[in-house]
Amino acid sequence: MTEVAEVNVEAESGRAALGRALKYLREKAGLSLGQLAEKTRYDKSYLSRLESGKRLSKLAVMEDLDRFYETGGLLVELWKVARREVFKDKYKEVLRLELTARIIHLFSPGIPGLLQTEDVARALLSDAQETGSEADSVEEQVIARLGRQQVLYRAPAPSIRIIMDEYGLRRPVGDAKVWEAQLEHLIEIAELPMVTLQVLPFSAGAHHLMDGSLMLMWQEDGSAVAYTEGNQCSELREDPADVTRARLSYDRGRDLALPPPDSIAFIRGVLKEFRGS
Repeated sequence: MTEVAEVNVEAESGRAALGRALKYLREKAGLSLGQLAEKTRYDKSYLSRLESGKRLSKLAVMEDLDRFYETGGLLVELWKVARREVFKDKYKEVLRLELTARIIHLFSPGIPGLLQTEDVARALLSDAQETGSEADSVEEQVIARLGRQQVLYRAPAPSIRIIMDEYGLRRPVGDAKVWEAQLEHLIEIAELPMVTLQVLPFSAGAHHLMDGSLMLMWQEDGSAVAYTEGNQCSELREDPADVTRARLSYDRGRDLALPPPDSIAFIRGVLKEFRGS
């Protein structure tokens, strides 16, 4: 009889659970790491780090391995749990609510994470790191941020309204190629049927949302929360009075923003200016 090592499931991290599942599936298939690398064309050392829980992959890798092992999406589901652990504890509840929200309203002074390309996300997250140990986690944070963007394509898709300050369009991130791709990506996302993107121009002057970013989320049952970020602090507000005040501030900002068609034209104009610079 084969002895199975006991696992404290409650104490086990999502990434460790995913790694254990990957190792189990490989061994059940009778494959060594080298053989798996040959069949999947992923680097052997990379696969080893995934199994040991030292690395979190991109979503596409888990999709590939789900198809390879014919596990019906199990690895993707485990990956989603592991991905959420990359974010700080305070943010986990926001992520959980975001996954089930029917309506999302967002204001951002820069390019919001939901709309960032991989290169821009990496550049912004890298700039935010102060120590070597923090820098080691950049790639995992990039993967987690990109994974969040699945909400844009969820079925049924939530209704998403995003207001961006013009400031975010005027301060390039990365080199010319990276920034051009980011502006093109904004236009593509703005044309999705369930997404409304508006630009709040400099000409609007001072407004109620200048202190940081704001996210409002409504669930199927009508419950709502407001999440604010600014000056390296964040707060999740659930009190109805607080949510109402945040919504009023958002509505005032929306009133000052350009209409959606004009906003897309505005971004196209910024892209044209950038290409000509």
